[in-house]
Amino acid sequence: MTILIAQTEQGAEVENKKASSDAEELFLDGGFVVPNNVSNDGFVVPCNNAFGNSFRDYSAETERKKIVNELYRQSHLNQTYDFVKKMREEYGKLNRVEMSIWECCELLNEVVDDSDPDLDEPQIEHLLQTAEAIRKDYPNEDWLHLTGLIHDLGKVLLLPSFGGLPQWAVQLKENHDYNNPTYNTKYGVYSEGCGLDNVVMSWGHDDYMYLVAKENKTTLPSAALFIIRYHSFYPMHKSGAYTHLMNEEDHENLKWLHVFNKYDLYSKSKVRIDVEKVKPYYMSLIEKYFPAKLKW
Repeated sequence: MTILIAQTEQGAEVENKKASSDAEELFLDGGFVVPNNVSNDGFVVPCNNAFGNSFRDYSAETERKKIVNELYRQSHLNQTYDFVKKMREEYGKLNRVEMSIWECCELLNEVVDDSDPDLDEPQIEHLLQTAEAIRKDYPNEDWLHLTGLIHDLGKVLLLPSFGGLPQWAVQLKENHDYNNPTYNTKYGVYSEGCGLDNVVMSWGHDDYMYLVAKENKTTLPSAALFIIRYHSFYPMHKSGAYTHLMNEEDHENLKWLHVFNKYDLYSKSKVRIDVEKVKPYYMSLIEKYFPAKLKW
């Protein structure tokens, strides 16, 4: 095991996790069985993404595939333990700008995620699609609605005013740390059950938004912070890797991440959300859980 844990894994995120007698059943990342394209929560899982392909189909021969492949190649080469420590120290100062949550949402109108083969719309579209899908199925969990809205706000790191960072989020054998014997044991420098808070994750938008929310004293529950920080950590919530490092609170919060993940992945479409119609509701949640201005 490496001391630096990859947060993103290239490959299909919908897979047949076990044999099924019903060919129309889908097994989602959280273990949800979805017969006939409808989840047991009522969320309609579309057959195709915004491009008409299967969701998370990295093999589809499209121009989007070339962009995604190049992103992962760069990621494999550049995410090192030293790089992560440097980024956390630099961006953890939160000294770049002060702005509200909604102002940050509007900034994402300028961002398209190169790692996403399912959508080429500005990120604010994905945030609202995710939040509204959750809101429909979990009307009483307002903290989860807001988590859906803000989970990708860390992608402002792509903007020039935030340093214009690339979306490096994985580590594989091309990386300099791959042959470091200190990192390549089951536990590395960690101990069993130490808790993911004590583990150095790869640097990316997830960790940045987690730092922003935590340091600005959000009143969101710990499950929300867990979702924000680990929603791209597919080896854990898809494949069950690194569970030997998790503590009891991590295991409890992972249940909510499994709930969240299907909405994050499968709400992407060309259906537009009426921003002005839903804005007052989300503004009320922002006021409930965050200060008016945050340091970024």
